[in-house]
Formats: sequence, structure tokens, C-alpha cells
Amino acid sequence: MTGVRPAAGAGHVTVEELLSQMVARRVSDVHLQAGSPPMGRVDGVLVPFGTVTLMPPDTQAMAKSLLTQDQWEDFEYRNELDTAYSLTGVARFRCNIFRQRGAVGIVMRVVGDAIPSFEALGLPVQTMRDFTAAPRGLILVTGPTGSGKSTTLASLVDHINRTLAYNIITIEDPIEILHKNKKSIVVQREVGSDTRDFRSALKYAMRQDPDVIMIGEMRDKETVEAAITAAQTGHLVLSTLHTLDAIRTVNRIIDFFPPHERDQIRILLADSLVGIISQRLLRRADGVGRVLGSELMVNTPLIQDYIKDEHKTAQIKDAMMEDNIRGMHTFDQHLVELYRHSLITLEEAQASASSPHEVRMMITRQGMTF
Repeated sequence: MTGVRPAAGAGHVTVEELLSQMVARRVSDVHLQAGSPPMGRVDGVLVPFGTVTLMPPDTQAMAKSLLTQDQWEDFEYRNELDTAYSLTGVARFRCNIFRQRGAVGIVMRVVGDAIPSFEALGLPVQTMRDFTAAPRGLILVTGPTGSGKSTTLASLVDHINRTLAYNIITIEDPIEILHKNKKSIVVQREVGSDTRDFRSALKYAMRQDPDVIMIGEMRDKETVEAAITAAQTGHLVLSTLHTLDAIRTVNRIIDFFPPHERDQIRILLADSLVGIISQRLLRRADGVGRVLGSELMVNTPLIQDYIKDEHKTAQIKDAMMEDNIRGMHTFDQHLVELYRHSLITLEEAQASASSPHEVRMMITRQGMTF
């Protein structure tokens, strides 16, 4: 980003300087809107950066500096745009630019250049390796917005890239974390600039000799259907959903389909699913940064049976709690483990729990103090 004029209302600070300052303060998200000072989310809390209020000309100039001329024209036509932006030596950002009350607004998610390992993320290493070694099937990473799904997905892709000689095709909107070819070839396609939409990209990906297909997000019935078909025909498919846990993920996928198709999609999903990683970011007990809380479901023969039968899907949770040999655990079980290692407080564990009462009972049974 060169030749950027200073943002007049922001105290003569360029966008580059502002982003550098915010990244140095460990922001996860940047908010630039007319009528307020620059804001950043630090450890889940929005804090102001400076006291000078941004004006509409400032946010418009900032947006223009982040976009190419073609992107700006597209934004003027649509009034909203998703893109990615890299600031050399600082970070890569996923950007959403929009209009609010006639002025331009910008929200930027900070995406690190380094791809963390399974260990660094706090994910069960052997289970993740087993997932990525699957010759075919569907791996889902789920969680609310801002829970680190993209980072976990990138870690899965990077592990495959480093260990297997595969052709990996990613379909993203936008491309967030950049992958260099290692042992594998990684082809990254961006919706809007490299392909029209997820459905079209998936259709043509099947003709590009893929071993692994990574779909940034499954947003509709057609994409879910194409992903399951790809998994059924000998490809390893990785994707995300905005669901909180394994049971909700299974139900969400089924709900994409009309009632008369649901029995069939249950069978296809049960046969193709490798596993589900559900996650949320939690405040650390020491107040510095956040820690990953996760739920892990491995698609065992018993869980396959529960997925196929709509009356038994709720029993998936019991199967996960009882089958620790395969590394499975519920979110509440992991909260107790994080509390046992003093990584989160009891208050955070209970506030984040699916069942606060169950968390307290597990803590009591394990002989821990409150």
C-alpha cells in the first residue's frame, strides 16, 4: 500500500501506521467507522486507539487505499466487499468494507503470516494427524465468528502440505492465509476474482486432479451437497460451519436439505464424515491473550449409527464423553481440563459451558477445588 494520504481526522496517521500500531497491541479485529476513533478488539474486548474521531472522508480514503481501482468500483456498485490485504512485515488482514449511514466502514480481521502447529493451537496432535491421513472424507471445523476456525483449517492444510505429496485446492472468500508449495502443490482460488462462487469452483475442482479440497465455508445446500459428493468420490474435503458443537453441526447439515432428502443425506454424511472439531476462544486466567477451547468428535461406527438415525443423534454427546481412547471430548470436558491446568478461571469455564452444572460436577468428581 503506497502513496496513501494521511487520514486527516485521525491525526495525520496513515493506514499503514495505524495498522502497525494496532497489531503491535495484539488486536484481533480492527474497526474503522465514521463517528468514532479507530477501535481494536484485544482479548475479546473493543478498545479505542486514540481519541480523534474519524470522519467520513477519512474512512473513505482508508478504504480506497486498501483496494484496487476495480475493487473500489465493485464496492461502489455493491456497497459492500470482502477482500484480503497484506502489510509487509506486519500482518495479513481479512477485510470487509461496507456502508453505514452513508459513510464507509471497515472491519479487518488480523490473519498471522505464520501457520501455527497443532501443538501451538492446543489441539490433540495424534487425532489431528489421523484426520489429515484419511484417504478420503469430510473434516469440519466449526465455531462462532472469531473462534479461530480459519487458523485451524490452515494448520490442517499446512500439515498435509508438509507431510504428503498431494494436490491441494483451496476455495476461499477471500484468501486469508497464504500457503507455499512444500511437499504438496497448493492451489488457492478466491471467490470473486479467481472463480464465480463456491459451487462453480467445486464443480471444476473435480477436474483439476485434487487429492484435498478445502472450502472456506459451507454456506448453502448446493455447496454442502458438492462437498459430500467430493468426499464420497475419494477426496479429502476440509471446510467450516458456524455451529457450536458436533451435534448442532450434524443437525445443521441435515437442515440444509428438504425433509424428503434428509434420510439419504444422513446416510451419506455418516459414511463420509471423518470428524468434527468445534472450538471457541476463551480468556486466559492470567489475563494475557486467549486459549482455545475445543470439542472433538471422531466418526466411529457407533457415531455413524447415531448420525443415520435422527432419534439417536442426541446420543453422540454420550459416545464422545465415554470414548477418550480416540481423543474425543466434549466442550465441557475440555473446559474442565483447561481449568485443571489453571489456563482459565472457574468463572470463564462456567460462563462458556454448554452445561455449567455439568462442569461443576466434573470438577467435583475429579477432586478439584472451586
